[in-house]
Amino acid sequence: MDFLSKIAAPRTLALWGGLECTVNRVRDEYFSQMDRNGHADRIADLERFATLGIHAIRYPVLWERTAPKGIEEADWSWPDERLPVLRDMGITPIVGFVHHGSGPRHTSLVDPGFAEGLAQYASAFAQRYPWVQYYTPVNEPLTTARFSGLSGVWYPHGRDERIFIQALLNQCRAVVLAMQAVRAVNPLAKLVQTDDLSKTYSTPEMAGLAAFFNERRWLGWDLLCGKVGPEHALWEYLTNTGVDAQELLWFRDHPCPPDIIGVNYYATSERWLDHRCERYSPRYRTSYGGRLHADIEAPRVLATPTPGIGPLLRETWERYRLPVAVTEAHIDADREDQLRWLLEIWGAADRELQEGADLCS
Repeated sequence: MDFLSKIAAPRTLALWGGLECTVNRVRDEYFSQMDRNGHADRIADLERFATLGIHAIRYPVLWERTAPKGIEEADWSWPDERLPVLRDMGITPIVGFVHHGSGPRHTSLVDPGFAEGLAQYASAFAQRYPWVQYYTPVNEPLTTARFSGLSGVWYPHGRDERIFIQALLNQCRAVVLAMQAVRAVNPLAKLVQTDDLSKTYSTPEMAGLAAFFNERRWLGWDLLCGKVGPEHALWEYLTNTGVDAQELLWFRDHPCPPDIIGVNYYATSERWLDHRCERYSPRYRTSYGGRLHADIEAPRVLATPTPGIGPLLRETWERYRLPVAVTEAHIDADREDQLRWLLEIWGAADRELQEGADLCS
């Protein structure tokens, strides 16, 4: 019985682990969280992770770190050291290749060769570690596309819908091709596809934009599940960006539905849109489609809390009917606040599970 069967069969919650491992590019500089937090040089962390009693861990074997100059010069010494230790400890690695990154310097999220390049890397990895079964080839493709193609924060610093959609399509295509390459070696390989499970609330005057954002949040998963065609709610929006319709329809011909949908949920995931910009400091004022408004974390402004993650997990299940895991769950805070947040999410997930949805967290 594989890991997915073991955690799904008893209909009980299973505890996973993970570490922040972003390698993102800002202009020509790379930022590596694992270098900053010290894990890159601290193998003893693996034993500490094991003491938590986790069953699995999202673990990075990132393209930028392993093969920055191309697959021919890849250095596998770091995963050679780490992955066998996890296996010997009985912890299932869920291996990630790109985590808020754009690949090595010779490519980018809008490079036509990005997807094929990641597939080549995935193939080389799978041949070296054929026993690895769980993969997240690209973490949070929609969120990464927003930061890289819409808000201009990460490379290639785009600020328009066309670059945003192209970055999303390239990442999702990379997921499909990477999983094809992995499954050519290990047909039992499973896809754990993560993204931010956002939800937008608003004043009545901003209801239209909130509804658009609430539909847009599903795009990455919709593409992988082959759900995007002329009947899709955002088809007109997508084609109006100038992207070739055939690029969108390619996913219908090459569906790659996740074996597990990984939802990432933070206190900042739920947003509040307000047309009354004057009530907010300049940092929260923005514009979308020519409409000025404030965009702020919902917990900062709402007197009555939102329903939280429980209904969002239900929405995810009802849309895809696939197993769901909470794969990221807190932002930097002291340990007491982290524990409180995790317990709230654990309780919400457990309630959804007991009500009959096939959820695993």
